Amino acid sequence: MMKKEKTNRNFALRLDAKTMDAIEKWAADEFRSVNGQIQWILDQALRKSGRLKQE
Repeated sequence: MMKKEKTNRNFALRLDAKTMDAIEKWAADEFRSVNGQIQWILDQALRKSGRLKQE
């Protein structure tokens, strides 16, 4: 049986209260979790900068 490769990695992230409040509101507006919103923001920034290839 082949071992399934882990695709997600965990790490702690510290944000100031003002940034966290803004992300929480944005996530709620987009019907996403805060974690999902942060992943989306990072994905968009990486694609825009050309550091992550389009799939």
